Amino acid sequence: MSYILVCRLNQIAETAVLHGAREMVSLLAENQHFHRPAVIDENRHLLLGLNDISEARPGLTPPDEAHVERLINFARGWDRRAPLIIHCWLGISRSPAAAAITALALEPGQDEFALAERLRAASPFVTPNARLIEIGDSLLGRDGRLIRAIRAIGRGADAFEGDRICLAVRPGDAVPVATPARPLGCG
Repeated sequence: MSYILVCRLNQIAETAVLHGAREMVSLLAENQHFHRPAVIDENRHLLLGLNDISEARPGLTPPDEAHVERLINFARGWDRRAPLIIHCWLGISRSPAAAAITALALEPGQDEFALAERLRAASPFVTPNARLIEIGDSLLGRDGRLIRAIRAIGRGADAFEGDRICLAVRPGDAVPVATPARPLGCG
């Protein structure tokens, strides 16, 4: 069950129930209120208050090292018996970046370019937040490889919002796909 669910805010309850998730990372603006799904363990919910920006702007909170350190520490405590939800407002930038960082924190031997390609294959829309990727690359000792890999997949297709995707933590791990019988899966 080692897969990460990336979704937008308005999909978290449905995603948690459908996939049996019990742990979640929320990357939202500071003081943005929302209802945590009851199936998510309150003690295993990490809320990171940051805006989807890559440089400082007045009144907004850019991602910083403390945010990414908290993400990495939380991810390393994930029991992996059920999938982990990582979401942001639209599921396009902050949460895909956090998913890539999480996958590398848990399985550091994997190739960054293959990980970026799995992320792109899961969604044509993702455009991981550059600042989160830069910090994650540094804290995980990737020597610029994660940055280059994410740049190599390029900007995602234009979209108003993303859709739920599944990202295997390790290359070759199975992830659920949408079927007519299970249309709310991933894919």
